[in-house]
Amino acid sequence: MFQRHIEPLVHEALADTPVVVVHGARQTGKSTLVRTLAQETGRSYLTLDDGAVLAAATADPHGFVQGLQGPVVLDEVQRVPALLLAIKAAVDRQREPGRFVLTGSAKVLQLPDMADSLAGRMEILTLWPLSAQEQSGHAALNIADALWDARWSSLQITPVDRADLIKRLTQGGYPEAITRTSDARRSAWFDSYIQAILQRDVRELAQLGQLTEMPRLLALLAQRSASLLNFAELSRSVGLAQTTLKRYFALLEMVFLVLRLPPWDRNLGKRLVKTPKVFVMDPGLRAHLHGYSAQTLAKSHGLPGPLVESFVVAELHKHLAFSRAGLSLWHYRTQTHTEVDCLLEDRAGQLVGIEVKASATVDARDFKGLRHLEDTEGARFRHGMVLYAGRELVSFSPTLWAVPLSVFWAMPV
Repeated sequence: MFQRHIEPLVHEALADTPVVVVHGARQTGKSTLVRTLAQETGRSYLTLDDGAVLAAATADPHGFVQGLQGPVVLDEVQRVPALLLAIKAAVDRQREPGRFVLTGSAKVLQLPDMADSLAGRMEILTLWPLSAQEQSGHAALNIADALWDARWSSLQITPVDRADLIKRLTQGGYPEAITRTSDARRSAWFDSYIQAILQRDVRELAQLGQLTEMPRLLALLAQRSASLLNFAELSRSVGLAQTTLKRYFALLEMVFLVLRLPPWDRNLGKRLVKTPKVFVMDPGLRAHLHGYSAQTLAKSHGLPGPLVESFVVAELHKHLAFSRAGLSLWHYRTQTHTEVDCLLEDRAGQLVGIEVKASATVDARDFKGLRHLEDTEGARFRHGMVLYAGRELVSFSPTLWAVPLSVFWAMPV
């Protein structure tokens, strides 16, 4: 079983918070995590995927919660939204830390009537697909913090092996997809996964009988992953009214399939683009939807830049939740098209710029956006880097480095 980045955070939250919510996409390992927690702490475990449990919770949510004995884990709680009000009432009657552990395959704060029901009573933690560090067995190592501090001496960064990088790009981070040993079997898993999540989770959230355009929308978003989010263009391409399209897009966000990367616009003196970028969150799923396989990528001359950028954004997001520096992630683009793929920002407004390059070589021109950011932001700019598919960590100036993409699966020294 993989150790997960958020495990220490779950235990910390249980010590002082009545309700701890672990949410994330299906098949990311939530049930495995909370079942293990239940066994270790002596909690009851119930899942709303069980027909009898679902029927009882739906018929009488308050009676169901009142009948629970001791600390309890409730899996897939989004299937019965009314449970949240019943849990709120139970917590208000008897407030004690760690009483409820809930999981959900949708963003609970975006569900109708859920945002306010447990305000001040719960902590929400997100379980993303496996990061490269979790797959390597180093769940305690935070790569976002390592990039923030430029702690190169604390990491053993190996040269990027092209075949290994292609494998990581195409398998993604879902535990089940990682175990598939061939492109064909992994592709079959992704097909089944997409069908299940769109036909069940999204339909339940939308409360609509037909969502026939959703698979095509997801495929189009995969093609446009790492680009600016343009609802007007998407509306024309998929043949949906913008109001419907935005609702469908929000549903895909709620089940963690797509992500908006917000634009950074703190400097009021600059003319900055204020449009978010869109990403299909798992690079393996994105590669599948775009028709990439390990075999086809191995035969190609280069690697798709948007796929590599999607990998980097996904990896950074997996480390933000347990970053000791309290980092947030943005993209940077001016109206004159100067851009930096990713910005890490701390609460004090300091910045680290990250450019992503899919090739194995890098030169001074690749630092153009980072130099612009350094010149315009001054003391707020800590340093910048170009992540590339090469061999060596190279300094281009005291504040600018070329860093192999293998930093994401580097070993701690």
